Amino acid sequence: MGKQHMKKHLVWDWNGTLLDDIGAVIGATNAAFAELGLAPITLERYRDLYTVPVPRFYERLMGRLPTDAEWTLMDGTFHRYYWERAEGCALTLGAAELLAARQTAGATQSLLSLAPHAELLPLLRRHGIAERFVRVDGRTDRSTDGKSANMVRHLEALAVPAERIVVIGDAADDALAAAHVGAKAVLFTGGSHSRASLERVGVPVVDSLEEAVAVAEELV
Repeated sequence: MGKQHMKKHLVWDWNGTLLDDIGAVIGATNAAFAELGLAPITLERYRDLYTVPVPRFYERLMGRLPTDAEWTLMDGTFHRYYWERAEGCALTLGAAELLAARQTAGATQSLLSLAPHAELLPLLRRHGIAERFVRVDGRTDRSTDGKSANMVRHLEALAVPAERIVVIGDAADDALAAAHVGAKAVLFTGGSHSRASLERVGVPVVDSLEEAVAVAEELV
């Protein structure tokens, strides 16, 4: 096994982890709810209830799964509202510096996101971080499933053993995807989940990306 394969590799999540977009997400969610006459949701309630697949999140709020027509309407409204505001979202505090420092030190990192791949790449370039990653994979279909299958494909393309991988994300689904391939995970409280819901997953939970990287260094 080559030397590169023995180094620790970080797989970063994008929304709610490297990108501080939770405000845009809440606004887009409430715009979608308004289409069905649902009451707006607070950040705290969103973080307590959010789950993947996303239709299950709506089920928690509505008491039932949305119909196909409701889902189409809400999903379209959400994405239209969100992408109108995504360009105005900043990187999470310290993200750019952490990514640059790891690259300078010769450490490798990649990005795996459920954000549409075509929209993701221009955002990374706009924030000046596209070159920090050895690989970037966004979503290429309209699936509402979680990251597990995408994580398998991502690691196969990287050709890095799972035991050298630490996933850093803001959602329980990030930890589940990591476990699916035998990797470690660290979860960040700045995004879609409350600390309490993240702690139930059973992996380290941190309040800053700097702490996430420090914990990741100890995990592998």
